Amino acid sequence: CYPGRDPRRGDLPPMARCAPMWHPRLVPLLPELRLVLLVGAHAQRFYLGGRCGNTLTETVRNWRACGPDFLPLPHPSFRNNAWLKGNPWFEGEVVPHLRRRLGEMWK
Repeated sequence: CYPGRDPRRGDLPPMARCAPMWHPRLVPLLPELRLVLLVGAHAQRFYLGGRCGNTLTETVRNWRACGPDFLPLPHPSFRNNAWLKGNPWFEGEVVPHLRRRLGEMWK
């Protein structure tokens, strides 16, 4: 289901048919799944639906409203360095929370 690259060398958006085709089959095979990292707006819209904000920033800023099983994150891309600089709350709130959750899960 990899959509390929766009002319600027970035990834194309995921094909609409892929997540509905694979996720219902894959998730039941992960019985100990305790945290889903929703990386990028496409994943956030698929899993959060109406709980998503109007923008990625709005969704990530309201991460607590997503419940304990989901954590919305920006896409880890060099293109997002400006986003990280413009949203210092992310490294101050979300990153420490993610570290704590991962630490708890790996105990």
